[in-house]
Amino acid sequence: MSVSNSSNSLPTTIFLTGIPGLEHAYMWISIPFCAMYMVALTGNLILILVISIDHSLHSPMYLFLCLLSFTDLALSSTTVPKMLAILWLHAGQITFGGCLAQMFFVHSIFALESSVLLAMAFDRYVAICNPLRYTTILNHGVIVKIALAGLIRSVTIVSPFIFLLQRLPYCGHHIMAHTYCEHMGIARLACADITVNIVYGLTVALLAMGLDSMLIAISYSVILHAVFRLPSREARRKALGTCGTHIGVILVFYIPAFFSFLTHRFGRHRVPRHVHIFLANLYVLVPPVLNPIIYGAKTKEIQRRILRLMSPGQDFV
Repeated sequence: MSVSNSSNSLPTTIFLTGIPGLEHAYMWISIPFCAMYMVALTGNLILILVISIDHSLHSPMYLFLCLLSFTDLALSSTTVPKMLAILWLHAGQITFGGCLAQMFFVHSIFALESSVLLAMAFDRYVAICNPLRYTTILNHGVIVKIALAGLIRSVTIVSPFIFLLQRLPYCGHHIMAHTYCEHMGIARLACADITVNIVYGLTVALLAMGLDSMLIAISYSVILHAVFRLPSREARRKALGTCGTHIGVILVFYIPAFFSFLTHRFGRHRVPRHVHIFLANLYVLVPPVLNPIIYGAKTKEIQRRILRLMSPGQDFV
């Protein structure tokens, strides 16, 4: 790989090695990864199509779900094609600018998805705790503002990563053991103190995942308290079913992310590197795969619309 002449300048290219120690199994690993990516693409595109063309699904809950599918598509499509190129063709070379761009999109989309899950928790809170004002509080204008606020927040907190990485000297180091570019992976190539990067990365994680997950937990404690006070058993069952679907999506998103984040910063010497990288690949694949499956299996309205889309001549009750 070519690097610039000065040992302290930015590398012109980064070489992603893939998953160290598992090179002999790359072809076998690529098969489920490719299959999961195809499922993620198909499932999320179907959800977006169904919600977009069916005006009866233009309620806040489904609009937020549509936004979630967009972020899932963006997250997996930003990482998986390069991942498969490494596993299939050993094509790990990427320009330093391209690596920074991929890192920026991965982290900003991840932060945006966390915002969307928080917005969906707020949607369930309003629907269950204040149903009479549901359409007033969550009108389309408010939904657009929530989406823009989430986008602005994610871009604002992730953008400093670029400047923090560009200020570091790399001394010719350009080989990174990973399948995609992420902040701490690039920072650890530097031949200088990266304390600022570590502290700011931790701060971003706490502001995005930490704060959002705490607010989601608070909202659901209030929601569940309200649900169990409903007089009708059928109403409780329906409310719990809707909330259960969303809680499943939340767990699918946050559990792998928290595990990867904590092992990357605090368990590097206890968790084998190939295990950490393998799990980092899964947390950009598993949520996009499972989210449309969870909502498709648990939401009767979406099931009926998908069946109607596949069989336009039939009427499904």
